[in-house]
Amino acid sequence: MKAIGKRRFAGAILAVASLFLGDAAAAQGAAQNYPSHPITVVIPFAAGSASDVVSRILFDKMSQTLGQPLVVENRPGAGGNSGSADVAKAAPDGYTLLGGGSGPVAANVTLYKHLDYDPQKDFETISPFAAFTIVIVASSKLPVNNLQELIAYAKAHPGQLNYGSVGIGSSQHLAGEFFSQLTGVQITHVPYRNIGQYVPDLMAGEVPLGFQWYPNVAAALNAKGAKALAVAGTNRLAILPDTPTSKEAGLPQYIVSGWFALLAPKGTPEPVVVKLNNALKSAIEDQSVRARFAQQGAEPIYLTPDEAAKFIVSEIAKYHDIIRKAGIAQIE
Repeated sequence: MKAIGKRRFAGAILAVASLFLGDAAAAQGAAQNYPSHPITVVIPFAAGSASDVVSRILFDKMSQTLGQPLVVENRPGAGGNSGSADVAKAAPDGYTLLGGGSGPVAANVTLYKHLDYDPQKDFETISPFAAFTIVIVASSKLPVNNLQELIAYAKAHPGQLNYGSVGIGSSQHLAGEFFSQLTGVQITHVPYRNIGQYVPDLMAGEVPLGFQWYPNVAAALNAKGAKALAVAGTNRLAILPDTPTSKEAGLPQYIVSGWFALLAPKGTPEPVVVKLNNALKSAIEDQSVRARFAQQGAEPIYLTPDEAAKFIVSEIAKYHDIIRKAGIAQIE
């Protein structure tokens, strides 16, 4: 290679290197200055829902760490798909985030025939942050007092036991299907438009069974209109200290919960993702946050971004199996 050619080649290499170094420096600089103004977090569920309540608890604490408010926008619709799709299309600058859940981020991949987003390809998962362990509840009018009695009763009355949820494909619906698959019982799903419609029917014994998050049935439990038979987690819930885990109740395979996670549009700079992840970790470790989560029957979660990405993959696969085995028709 001639001297002039070598100089041109070396110059080209330096130019490319400078370009990459410049991009890296710009990303690092953006992270150092981030956030410089309020962050919008879209929650694709209704205000006042369990997901909304625990998200706001977390975001309030994260705001203190980041020095800018995390402003919640509730955009419910289509099982959480509408708000999730909005964030997938947002600028990847860290100023529009998603407070997503196990429905729109995992189950809906299989449940819906068409999604306007791909949870794995269109998002950076910052971390899951809360899980609502499923509580198996029965109306006080149902003659069962523990999980084994429920299973025996359901087998003796195939197809006669109804359970309620907030809709087809909801974590409560799929928790019921999973229970049916594990135990071999035949129970009938009754979807409701909202949880407020279900609770009176639970207490009246008309729809006497539920696989619910604690906040959804707290009023019924406190009024003695329903009883908690087991919690589907590895540990008892602090809010229900006398209720055994599914393992303690004789069904160790039944581990299921609805969860919530913080996500950003794909392409959000890694330093920004790391900064958000660190702020989330700090908030989750705060004892006041943990105490307020416990009051809602929620368990705090934290994962690194790499662990979080693997978690999403495994959850999509888990819900795929549950939905396919249950024969749930895809939603158009």
